[in-house]
Amino acid sequence: MFRRSRRIALISALAATAVILSACTGAPEPASTSKAEVDPDATLQVGLVLEPTNLDIRHTSGAALEQILIDNIYEGLVTRTQDNEIVERLASDYTVSDDGLTYTFTLNDGILFHDGSPLTSADVVASYEAVRTDETVQGNAEFASVASVTAPDATTVEIVLSEPNQNFLFALTGPAGLVFKSGDTTDLKTAENGTGPFTLTRWSKGSTITFARFDAYWGEPAGVAEVEFQYIPDFTAGVNAAIAGDVQVLTAVDPNLASQLEDSGDFTLTKGRTTDKATLAFNNAKAPLDDVRVREALRLAIDHKALIEAVGAGTPLYGPIPELDPGYEDLSDVVSYDPERAKELLAEAGQEDLELTLTIPSFYGTTVPKVLISDFAKVGVTLDVDSVEFPAWLEDVYTNKDYDLSFVLHVEPRDFGNFANPEYYFGYDNAEVQSLYAEALAEVDPDKSAELLAQAARIVSEEHAADWLYNGETITAVSPLVSGFPEDSINSRIDLAGVTVSVEK
Repeated sequence: MFRRSRRIALISALAATAVILSACTGAPEPASTSKAEVDPDATLQVGLVLEPTNLDIRHTSGAALEQILIDNIYEGLVTRTQDNEIVERLASDYTVSDDGLTYTFTLNDGILFHDGSPLTSADVVASYEAVRTDETVQGNAEFASVASVTAPDATTVEIVLSEPNQNFLFALTGPAGLVFKSGDTTDLKTAENGTGPFTLTRWSKGSTITFARFDAYWGEPAGVAEVEFQYIPDFTAGVNAAIAGDVQVLTAVDPNLASQLEDSGDFTLTKGRTTDKATLAFNNAKAPLDDVRVREALRLAIDHKALIEAVGAGTPLYGPIPELDPGYEDLSDVVSYDPERAKELLAEAGQEDLELTLTIPSFYGTTVPKVLISDFAKVGVTLDVDSVEFPAWLEDVYTNKDYDLSFVLHVEPRDFGNFANPEYYFGYDNAEVQSLYAEALAEVDPDKSAELLAQAARIVSEEHAADWLYNGETITAVSPLVSGFPEDSINSRIDLAGVTVSVEK
């Protein structure tokens, strides 16, 4: 039996440690405010880009919701750190049976919903039964292997799977694992009733969302009295707002504008790791891309270092699994920048005068297409670019698979299964990869599971099923008065409980 036990009060410390460790990877170290006086009544103002269309995280998908609501407003039995490590949240500890089928969770004491009602195991059961049985609830597909959810007593929850699933616990760190009050009638589109360290106080649509510290929170109290999220979709306007002092933290800084913030002297810039995979998709099921020589030639033709410099942020990625996911391996030995070899492979495949079309959602801009056009031209490949609105991309590329090449930032963690699904829009079909992935999911030992994923990922890269142009990074501008703001994975969630603001002197 595997046991995970850790005092929930340590979560803030673990998060802080993650920030320190990420600084060791080369990200700039934030200015220290350890000697400054922390203001417990402070308001933290954070600039974000994408505003939610509604707040119902149970029935609406999207990073904009998860980014601000998970861990701040709503909580699950477990959550994940910036490094994507799974840690306890509402549960004080949990065990997993040796066969990987039974998960037993023990709840922390004194947990209250924001309306003052105590949370019990019955609320967890009701929440998870809804996920399991209602296809309209987020996470329903991730609960496909859940056979039963029961509450042996008021503080214990038992979940039984029909088959082992290495990703199940991770699924509980997302929307599927959030706990809601049983029978609650709150309109979740505009209001909330979570258990987190903050409550929702107001939403000025098109402008701001404001949270306030929940004084009856069961864990460590939030470090600020209020958080104001300001939604600024224009990157230049965001920089101007930061320089004007309207926000103390600006996320998703455009790399081309970062120097303005740095030159102002009012901010420290941090680079954060993500699971964003800038994926150049090949239609493996369509000639001439069904020829591995053509796919390899295209990868060899790309100067990845120059492309990352043009984009302004990112790190090299030579396979389908990023550093923050299980199974990551440095696959730089698989492919390198070699235009001459690319020409040879194209000649062997009889494709010296190849013409291809890149279908790309228009909001990604022109930087990546321009680099690819130039690189491919050097090996005799003509690249036409079809910039389309996202609904058109979904229909033509994702659904109908009518494309040659495509570019999308695949942001979801642990999504290697896309390459084990021949029906996915990549059109990649490899029985050995599919078998290894199935084994990895069924393997109860996480280390052995990661080894199987690494084997499968190497095959995918060696068969050049796609090209991974770069692993995305986020740039965040943080005022020296702010301490503890997360650096990594903040495009998917921003846990603000441990953030503090110092008194300005």
